[in-house]
Amino acid sequence: MNDGTTLEAPRDLTPALSELHRRIDGAVTIPQDASWDADRAAWALAVDQRPALVVRAAHAEDVVTAVRFAVAHRLRVAAQGTGHNAAPLGDLGDTMLLRTDLMRGVTIDAERMIARVDAGVLWQQVTAAAAEHDLAALAGSSDDVGVVGYTLGGGVSWLARSHGLGANSVTAIELVTAGGELRRVDEQTDPDLFWALRGGGGAFGVVTALEFRLYPMASVYSGALFWPIERAADVMHAWREWTVDLPASVMTAARVMKFPPIPDMPEPMRGRAFVIVEAVLQDAPAAADALLAELRRLQPEIDTFAPTPMPALSALHMDPPGPVPGVGDGALVRELSHEAMEAFLSVAATPRGASLLSAEFRLLGAALAPGQEDGGAVSGLSGAYLLFAGGMAPTRESATVVRSELDDLLDAVAPWRSESDYLNFTESPAAAERIYGDALPRLREIKRRVDPSDVIRSNHPLWSGR
Repeated sequence: MNDGTTLEAPRDLTPALSELHRRIDGAVTIPQDASWDADRAAWALAVDQRPALVVRAAHAEDVVTAVRFAVAHRLRVAAQGTGHNAAPLGDLGDTMLLRTDLMRGVTIDAERMIARVDAGVLWQQVTAAAAEHDLAALAGSSDDVGVVGYTLGGGVSWLARSHGLGANSVTAIELVTAGGELRRVDEQTDPDLFWALRGGGGAFGVVTALEFRLYPMASVYSGALFWPIERAADVMHAWREWTVDLPASVMTAARVMKFPPIPDMPEPMRGRAFVIVEAVLQDAPAAADALLAELRRLQPEIDTFAPTPMPALSALHMDPPGPVPGVGDGALVRELSHEAMEAFLSVAATPRGASLLSAEFRLLGAALAPGQEDGGAVSGLSGAYLLFAGGMAPTRESATVVRSELDDLLDAVAPWRSESDYLNFTESPAAAERIYGDALPRLREIKRRVDPSDVIRSNHPLWSGR
């Protein structure tokens, strides 16, 4: 694969499908089947995935069977749990979509403080299971995000500034290689592949299970402050200044958010737009309140801060509870000056960004800063803040509008963007050099070794355009 070449185009699969059906305990779906649209759907329903076929694996042996079938029939393989961040995958016409959502086993070793999860596990399952032992995982801000995809891309949790990326807490990975071999990989068995899998994305095999460290933590002090959107400028600038010297025990985000006028929305928020500051503080309530005093002086309309059990953190960011027809994108920002925030607000808090339901910055730094002790292909993020925005796109026309406004926002902050991007928050095609940075040559070398025919696809390939 030195020249980036791939397998030849697939031949007619029809004669072989009956045998695949017989050998798979999960499910095999083709376009003629009634469940086709459901089985091929990404989490962002605006993404129209059209693979050659879909296999829903029930266990690791199904994954082995599926990968071997794909290789035999000159198909590529794209593994997918929940289908988050599927848009960059592009055309799947020569690809088997290998869904792992049926694989939902979770085991907590409380004495060793280690979790083992199957490939289809969602964060809500892990946080609940770990909390039974007063342990915490480096979980995503949304509880219906899959553990594996999130972790392979890095993983920025509410504990990230003190505990680093989720990928850096991984202790072992089970995967099916491009040759159809089930392997367990760790620092001793294959240190190069183990390094690549922790932050280098899903191009190296189909992960069937992860093991990762948990941390002794039963609760935190967390919540959100809400102001009407008319206060966006003074609140966002105050938040920017507040973040300059925060201790690593604090993770925080600030956003402009518009709530739709639907009955399910709580009355104080329904049909209104706000500027919101969210934070998680690993401090006693009195110390946390002292840190928050500067923001509270701005007299928020709503204040939800309180001691919070770890599983309840999943509600803090108010992410939608299931698949939605959305379009989003993000960027790393190397600095957030007054001018940079003004540029952000010129889109996010004006009619220029009317279709963006949420536009936010998350504070990075501390244990997320570059130069951390090596924890994998990504051990830190080369930005001081992480930007992400998105909007609902139930039609092709609305998707075009949201994408245009996203581009306006990213263009507005372009002078302050980092030279690299964060894989998990980059939801449009990007140059491999921007995603993987200095790790790219080594990642490509490992990819050539473990998958010379480029069977395994990832949403952000190591060779742009592949």
